[in-house]
Amino acid sequence: MKAAVLTRAREVVMVRDWPEPEPAPGEVVVELTGVGLCGSDLALWSGGRPVEFPWIVGHEGVGTIVSAGAGVSSARIGDRVVIEPNYPCGECVSCRRGRTSMCPFRRSVGINIPGLLRERAAIPAQFAWTAPDGLAEQDLVCVEPMTVALHAARLSKAGAGIRCLIVGAGSQGLLLLLVLLAIGAEVAVMEPHRGRLEIARTLGARPVAQSSAYEVVFETSGSVGGTQQALRSLDVGGTLVLIGIPHDDVPLSTASIVRGHSTVMGSIIYDHPGDFSETLAFIAGNGLSPSLIMRRTFSFNDSQAALSSAVNVAGKSWIKF
Repeated sequence: MKAAVLTRAREVVMVRDWPEPEPAPGEVVVELTGVGLCGSDLALWSGGRPVEFPWIVGHEGVGTIVSAGAGVSSARIGDRVVIEPNYPCGECVSCRRGRTSMCPFRRSVGINIPGLLRERAAIPAQFAWTAPDGLAEQDLVCVEPMTVALHAARLSKAGAGIRCLIVGAGSQGLLLLLVLLAIGAEVAVMEPHRGRLEIARTLGARPVAQSSAYEVVFETSGSVGGTQQALRSLDVGGTLVLIGIPHDDVPLSTASIVRGHSTVMGSIIYDHPGDFSETLAFIAGNGLSPSLIMRRTFSFNDSQAALSSAVNVAGKSWIKF
C-alpha cells in the first residue's frame, strides 16, 4: 500500500510498497479517508521531536473499517469511524483511577507507534469510534483535538456567563473557542498573528479590553511569554488552565498566585473511554462544525507540501485521501 514516510527531518517520501496491516485479535483495519495536521506532527516532521527514521506521522484520522480481527464482530466492517489515537495500558494506577491521560505506558499513534499517513492502519477496535451521521470528514478529523479542548473546558468548570480568555489562536485555541461558546461562556482571544485572530473573531471571540481580568484563562500557545501573560490576565480567585507545553521553563511569580488566590492546573489530552464518546455527542448535540477552523486541504500525494506549509496557515490543514 501507499504511505507518506518521513525519511529524515523535513522530508516525506511517498512509498508504494509499505506493508499491509493485519488485524490482531481485538483490532480492525481502517482505510483512511482523512488525516488532520497539528503541532505535534510538525514537531516530528521538522526534527524538533526526535524519532527513528523511517517514520509515519499523523494521528487525527477518520476512515472506514475494511476488516476485523478475531473477537471483533464482522458487522463493524463498513463502519465510518474516528480514531482515538492514545492507547492507555488500562492497568497502571492512573488508568485504574480513570486518569488514562496520565498513563506512563500510553501508546500514542504517530508519536511512539507509527502514524496514520498511509492508506490503511490496524487499530484496536475500542479506539475506532463509529461516527455520527451527518458529520463531514473535515469535521471528523477535528474530533481528536476538540476532545482535548472539551477535556480542558470541563476541568476548568467554565460555564454559561463565565468570562474566559484563550491565549493563542492556533488550531487548539480555535477549537477551544468553539467549545466554550457552545457552553455559553463569554470568550476573548489573545493572539499576535492577525490571520489567526481574525478567524477567532469571525467565530465569535470578543476583543481583549485594556486591563481586563478573566475568571478562567486557557494557555494554548505553549510559549513562555504566553504563559506569563495568561497568569497576568487572571482575575482574583481565577483559574489558569495550561494546555500548551513550553520548550523552556517559565519564570512565574508565585507571590502573585498566592495573593490572587489563583488556581493553576495542567490539562493534557483526555481520558478513555468517556471523553472521546462525549465529544462526538457534544458536537452532534450542539450542531457544531469544527471544520469552520479549516483553511487548507491537501491530497494524500501532497503530504510533503501539507506538512511544510501547515505552520504558516492561519487555521487548520488536513489531508483528504
